[in-house]
Amino acid sequence: MTADKELIAPLRWWCYNGHPSANGWTADDGNGAFGTDYCHRTGAVFADPYDNKPNETQYFYTDNDSQLKQLDGRSSYTVTFEKGQLPPVKGFWSLTMYNPQHYFYPNPLKRYALGTKNKSLKYNPDGSLTTYFGQNRPAQRRNPTGCPCRPGIFRFGSAPIGLIRLFSTALGSRPL
Repeated sequence: MTADKELIAPLRWWCYNGHPSANGWTADDGNGAFGTDYCHRTGAVFADPYDNKPNETQYFYTDNDSQLKQLDGRSSYTVTFEKGQLPPVKGFWSLTMYNPQHYFYPNPLKRYALGTKNKSLKYNPDGSLTTYFGQNRPAQRRNPTGCPCRPGIFRFGSAPIGLIRLFSTALGSRPL
């Protein structure tokens, strides 16, 4: 039990998975192609067991907001893509909320992710896209660019599927 708590449990935290990308996010290093990297493979079984291979998808993860504080549903956050800075993909991209066990973060709308599959996303007048996550967004139920949160720890994952080229994400999760 001690080994599980001290060695394996921390592997669930995405800050230890992959390499730093930008704004506190990490990018996965091996996805489904671990070779002999047994530590990463062990962590992936817990943190992201369904990852595609790197030539298919580049995943970005974060446990923290832009102030490096743990994401928590008691707060509200925004993630903004500047105009022309959506992930360059052939398939689709998504920004997904996960619980500490890396399953979809439950919420009353059963809306777990935002991305290209949401046809009603509302862009800002300057062409940027701001997404909202939290419980303090008054128009959340009617807002197609928002996901409601309950109090408690959650994590973000971004999955550009069919990535055209690698890119350095400028994603930042900021408290409102």
